[in-house]
Amino acid sequence: MKNLTRIVALMMLLVLALAPAALAEDKKQLRVGMECNYAPFNWTQVEPSEYTVPIEGGMGYADGYDVQIARKIADSLDMELVIVKTEWDGLPMGVMSDYLDAIIAGMSPTEERKATLDFSDAYYTSELVVVVRKDSKYASAKSLEELSGAMITGQLNTFHETVISQIPGVNQAVSMETFPAMVVATRTGAVDGYVAEKPGAEADCLANPDLTYIVFDEGKGFVASEGDVSIAVGLKKGSELVDDINAALAQIPQEDREAMMAGAKERQPLAE
Repeated sequence: MKNLTRIVALMMLLVLALAPAALAEDKKQLRVGMECNYAPFNWTQVEPSEYTVPIEGGMGYADGYDVQIARKIADSLDMELVIVKTEWDGLPMGVMSDYLDAIIAGMSPTEERKATLDFSDAYYTSELVVVVRKDSKYASAKSLEELSGAMITGQLNTFHETVISQIPGVNQAVSMETFPAMVVATRTGAVDGYVAEKPGAEADCLANPDLTYIVFDEGKGFVASEGDVSIAVGLKKGSELVDDINAALAQIPQEDREAMMAGAKERQPLAE
């Protein structure tokens, strides 16, 4: 009986000794929302890789530039990264309702969004271009004026759709919910083109060789503020994560950011 009591006591001591270590392994989650449908910033794939993070709910694996930024932020904060696939229009409400901790989804910190969300420092800055078919009469354009008469669309509820009116004589098409939808519309001739950020345009054209994108001559393109063409982490108003996320972003050198974007462009899935 004494031996049994001694064994039980030793087992209890062992459990108590291991308990703090076990608890320490349970990291707090960082729930990040993104579309997982906006290459090269984020996309969904079936197979895992060294770059992917599982999407919550068994919906596949997420990769892309946003995912790599999210991984670095989560590592810096010593938190477990959870990717939550969310439709674009649902992202702001996701953080406002505390369902999400952050939006890392190629989102620009526009003045309109700042009214309801807080944003981190920028983690990427791009430029606006227009994607068209290679055989389009607009493919050689170098200025907005040369797109006069074109039917141009943009993603619904984004800054992209608001700049279309800067094109003189444009026929602004109904905005679409996703970039894949705009790719199909452009390829089939339903529209002449769509507004995109340069990395997204490069990815779309790589995946669809019949498309190209227009880079405008200096002073001949869209007028946009830095907040409109930069990309930042979206957060709930008053979020305590802002300073920590900014500190994490400050640790990522510019050359590393460029390398992550280049890698995302190379890995992004090709579309038929």
